[in-house]
Amino acid sequence: MNDQTRILCVDDERNVLRALERIFLDEEYEILTAASGEEGLLLLEESPQVQVVISDFRMPGMNGVEFLKDVCTRHPETIRIVLSGYADTAAVVAAINEGKIYKFIPKPWNDDELRMTVAKALEHFEMQRRNEQLAEELRRKNEELRELNADLRLRARACSCGFMQEYGSLLHAAVALDYLPLGVLTLDGDGTVLQMNREAAHLLQVGCHELVGKRLAEALPPQLAQLAAEFGRLPPGGGTLQAGGAQLKLEAVPLNQEEGELLITIVPGP
Repeated sequence: MNDQTRILCVDDERNVLRALERIFLDEEYEILTAASGEEGLLLLEESPQVQVVISDFRMPGMNGVEFLKDVCTRHPETIRIVLSGYADTAAVVAAINEGKIYKFIPKPWNDDELRMTVAKALEHFEMQRRNEQLAEELRRKNEELRELNADLRLRARACSCGFMQEYGSLLHAAVALDYLPLGVLTLDGDGTVLQMNREAAHLLQVGCHELVGKRLAEALPPQLAQLAAEFGRLPPGGGTLQAGGAQLKLEAVPLNQEEGELLITIVPGP
């Protein structure tokens, strides 16, 4: 263990305290002793962290149960052990319940058993402290995660707000395009239909929007196949073409010279 291990032994009999000190002579423990519960509480307040408290059960003034209850309230992290020759089971149960005792060891004790009990108590203390550290680390991580999520929600709201505005503008433009009194058709450099309004579909005798995403030459009815070829050869200012017995006036406007995109307007011919 990195920190100094401190064990507080409390008993009103001085010879018992000396015996406890002898048991741990070979251990790297700092042994604190007190002759009463009141003195033990003062030592706990004045000393750096004490990991284990070993207390006699029957003491004049503040008895072991009262002392360990107080220790539990003031220093809940300590591991509490009771030593007693008092054989009253009810009293032992009260001590364990009220003082939240880790272990009850009867007098006279076995030295090896007591050393083993203290060693396990210290392991329990370290595990308990590690769990508290992990819980605190988890709390901090959760707080960081909540802050990150809140920031992401704000960013998403800001992004989606801009996206929704852009999407709304595009949607309004598409609706307005559909209600124009002239046909509008846009093609990419490969002749694929990027956009077509309802009037264009009507004049070209195809279903509304069914050409979008398809190559025009492949999607038009056979009688209009020649029309697709003519779109790319329209003279400046447009031209007039026959489509299914009807005359159409078309005009092509380059949208992107590098990509070869065209915007074509279509209206019934004179």
